[in-house]
Amino acid sequence: MGNKGRREYLQAVYDRYRKAGRKDKKAILSEFCANAGYNRKYAIRLLNGPRPEKRCSPPRRRGVSYGQPTVAVLTAVWEAAGYPWSVRLKALLPAWMPWIRKRFRVRPDVEKELLQISARQIDRRLQGVKTQRRRRIYGRTKPGYLLKHQIPVKTDRWDVQSPGFTEVDLVSHSGNSASGEFAHTLNVTDIHTTWTESRAVLGRGEEAVQRALNEIAGVLPFRLLGVDSDNGSEFINWHLKRWCEQKGIQLTRGRPYKKDDNAHIEQKNWTHVRKLLGWERYDRHEAVEAINDLYGQELRLWLNLFLPSVKLLKKVRVGSKVRRVYDGPRTPFERVRAGRPVDREQVIRLEELRKSLDPFQLASTIERKLERIYRLANRRLSPKQVEETESSRRRNGCGKDARSASLEIAKRFPLSPSHGDDSSVTFQMSRRSSLGLHSEMA
Repeated sequence: MGNKGRREYLQAVYDRYRKAGRKDKKAILSEFCANAGYNRKYAIRLLNGPRPEKRCSPPRRRGVSYGQPTVAVLTAVWEAAGYPWSVRLKALLPAWMPWIRKRFRVRPDVEKELLQISARQIDRRLQGVKTQRRRRIYGRTKPGYLLKHQIPVKTDRWDVQSPGFTEVDLVSHSGNSASGEFAHTLNVTDIHTTWTESRAVLGRGEEAVQRALNEIAGVLPFRLLGVDSDNGSEFINWHLKRWCEQKGIQLTRGRPYKKDDNAHIEQKNWTHVRKLLGWERYDRHEAVEAINDLYGQELRLWLNLFLPSVKLLKKVRVGSKVRRVYDGPRTPFERVRAGRPVDREQVIRLEELRKSLDPFQLASTIERKLERIYRLANRRLSPKQVEETESSRRRNGCGKDARSASLEIAKRFPLSPSHGDDSSVTFQMSRRSSLGLHSEMA
């Protein structure tokens, strides 16, 4: 008698044994042991134990709802959009659908699946192609003591309901050496709309930074009302203070050694600058001009018009944990369009420009310009490529193993596939080791 037959036999004699008298129980027990082959003591424990329940059949597994064509298109859009978070990726799919139809010629059933897939399902479907990479960040900020006590410190939470109040920071492109003159990126992000603008300058001169900030103020679709910076001498100086007073702009600063005071711009330093240009050293005028050509044209349109982002609304403490509540994903342009006050004429021009642009074509153009910028890097003073083995690839995942991986300087990543191989590589999250630019490095 097999296990299934023994269970059924136990269920059949269980009630009869519990209702029988002492004499009858002995006969039932002997019969049960003889038929099932159980030891007498073990049989007593089974018959005096809890009622044997019927075992339910295992639940039927749900079939695959999204086929390979859907996952392939989803992966291509995810790569072209610069690896956005699943919630942001789901939000941009309807906005990008006209260009998705044109580029991939998707069938109606694939389009329906793309529009109905959930953010959680996107995470599951893209799990096999996602990789993680950590980077070392080089700080080049030097404190500015002049005027430090005349510029107020802002430590309270940003609670603005109109565009114009910004955080600013400089991102260095010094490579492995902080000596000499090299390029920096002036990064500016608006708190209310998340609209971000960037400009490259050679060196950290006070006048150069002020001119770049003045240029950014001229292209914003709203009036610049406030500038909040760190304590670097490129911001804490008379040039910037005088310029802010002339323009009626509020100038504030964060606390020394407290990066959380400028958390918004610190995030954009990674997503809008470091993620694209990596840790290479750029110390030539040609490189600065090429970077500004990218910042001032395709990149600002691609990031602000087509890529949605989420904003933190509040934090709710649940026991010992903090739960963060975010608003719905929207592009910076959508927030600007809904905000007050804004430059309506410029918003109308941006709306018309958005309808005429193809985000996939923008991504390809950005890729080509990035390749040109990479060729202008000073390779001698740039981080060397780290050769990655199978064991280190498995080790450099997350948690404790990611700590050692975070100390490695790996190669850049392009925005869209264009490196001479058949595989798709985008941004610097890729771990491929066959990039043409870095393969030439010593």
